[in-house]
Amino acid sequence: MTSQVNALHDHDHAHDHEHHDAGASVELGFWLYLMTDCILFASAFAAYAVLVGNVAGGVAGHDIFELKFVLVETFALLFSSITYGFAMISGHKGNKAGLLGWLAVTFLFGATFIGMELHEFGALIAEGHGPDKSAFLSGFFALVGMHGLHVTAGLLWMVVMMLEVLKTGLTGRAMTRLNCLSMFWHFLDIVWICVFTVVYLKGAI
Repeated sequence: MTSQVNALHDHDHAHDHEHHDAGASVELGFWLYLMTDCILFASAFAAYAVLVGNVAGGVAGHDIFELKFVLVETFALLFSSITYGFAMISGHKGNKAGLLGWLAVTFLFGATFIGMELHEFGALIAEGHGPDKSAFLSGFFALVGMHGLHVTAGLLWMVVMMLEVLKTGLTGRAMTRLNCLSMFWHFLDIVWICVFTVVYLKGAI
């Protein structure tokens, strides 16, 4: 009987070790993906830096940017990063309800950010400042829009993870995926700080 218990314990230990190794491999692979995303955004920033002065006789950044509006948008995304951190703390404590609650709050902040960004884009296009009007506006819509698409993908991913946790609980696989989403979400916050500084603050001067 003792030997059977020991064998079962050894099997569980080996299974946990294998899962830990698999999770570490997945997270390493996701880090590599984020590095490629860094290159993508760096290219978009470089293109914007080249195009920003080419307004084709139209509006420049200081003519169209509303810093107070963008600042609220920025805080919405930054707060979402904090609430996602609380979600992960709850998850590592095995608190399923806490994790789901904080993920829901994070989703609301992220959705607010996207909603405000869509409002900004819609208002600019309605005023005749669409991406086809100048190289500056093309670079602006491309860079900011690309970040917005990433945030939207993160929100969809978040919904999928909430459904998975509801269905299967806080499994090792779910936590690995949530860790990857955490890296992605915090990465987007860092990128947005760069966008806010380079595009909006410098453009408003």
